[in-house]
Amino acid sequence: MTDTQHRYLEEMSKHIEVLLHASEAPLTAASLKKHLSVTTNTLNQALDLLEQRLKANVLSLHKTASGYRLQIADSYSPLIQRVFPQRQERLSQALLETLSVIAYKQPVTRGDIEHVRGVTLSSNILRQLFDKGWIEEKGYKDTLGRPALLHTTSQFLDAFGLTNLDELPALPNMEAIKTLS
Repeated sequence: MTDTQHRYLEEMSKHIEVLLHASEAPLTAASLKKHLSVTTNTLNQALDLLEQRLKANVLSLHKTASGYRLQIADSYSPLIQRVFPQRQERLSQALLETLSVIAYKQPVTRGDIEHVRGVTLSSNILRQLFDKGWIEEKGYKDTLGRPALLHTTSQFLDAFGLTNLDELPALPNMEAIKTLS
């Protein structure tokens, strides 16, 4: 890479940083390419340079399902929580179980969730998940009553720092766990 090419990539990485600072939401690769008039290869090289430059600072480049964003490095969490104490939102076990069933088994119906959990699903739990934008209805199951099919959203992925569902942790082998008991 020539010195001129390196300077150009450095300048593009600074432009990306500026746009990410100014944006209220993550920016997709497509929008960055469009606004900066660069190729995919140039964008990727500039993103790599930005990521390397930020490693020495307090911010990091983070890719989510919705695009790229800047966030404060995890090592600064204790300081932020001490100076800006916020009520940590507690998610109930029932809500987390319901969300897990949807994330791992989607598309699922309300009846599917109740079958897996073994209890009746509270409408309040589904309402909370809809209100957070973490789940959505996408179609209907072709059975009696045509129940809605539930899926997770990109907001769910963003909230949990994931780019796609493949990044979910692997489910434990329940048969192996039962033999240990």
